[in-house]
Amino acid sequence: MAWVEKVELEQGTGKLQPTHLVARAKVFDSGDGSPILQIDTTGSQDRQIPGKQSQTLQFGRESAEQLFLILQKTFDF
Repeated sequence: MAWVEKVELEQGTGKLQPTHLVARAKVFDSGDGSPILQIDTTGSQDRQIPGKQSQTLQFGRESAEQLFLILQKTFDF
């Protein structure tokens, strides 16, 4: 599990990953009234335990806004 403090856009190239999986998003209260966005990914069907939760990323307002701005710019939302 990881708390994402900051999302930065980096220039460079990447490689399309061949593994496909399901990501699930949920929103919950942090305890102080601030929403937290949590994205969980599951293991691929090729893993020893298919569908088992694999990774978790949590975003607060600042990091979610940074991600939103990158998505907005990249995909013309």
